[in-house]
Amino acid sequence: MNDDERFLARAIALSRERMEANEGGPFGALVARDGVVLAEGWNMVTSSNDPTAHAEVSAIRRACTAVGHFELKGATLYTSCEPCPMCLASAYWARVSRIVYSNTRDEAAAIGFDDAFIYDEVPKDPAIRSLPMEHHPRDDARAAFAAWAAKPDKIRY
Repeated sequence: MNDDERFLARAIALSRERMEANEGGPFGALVARDGVVLAEGWNMVTSSNDPTAHAEVSAIRRACTAVGHFELKGATLYTSCEPCPMCLASAYWARVSRIVYSNTRDEAAAIGFDDAFIYDEVPKDPAIRSLPMEHHPRDDARAAFAAWAAKPDKIRY
């Protein structure tokens, strides 16, 4: 069994193990690099009362802690299901090199985890999204950005 199949099987096993332990929905993930698992994650939304505690986000957080860096270049995110928009964005921010998944978002929708609405909302102009957003430009907010732009010792990400 190659690494992709082995690590994907583990992500799927995590999804089932943790779901049956009533920790959350049926989602598991892990981050691996160079044939080594950096961290595992599973859905803990209902057990932690944290709507951001998706399997992929949990695995990414733990992997970054394990390697002591906020980037996961060269790593692969293995997940039991196609990532939702939040998890996909997290993978981009972490700069994982690839994602390998099993179930599709359509299959997730069929069992009550439908994120099509969010995928549809994201590209809309903020003024017409269903979640009301108001733009309040302020000089102090611009000053904070200017201070960041001028900060000589900033760590870019």
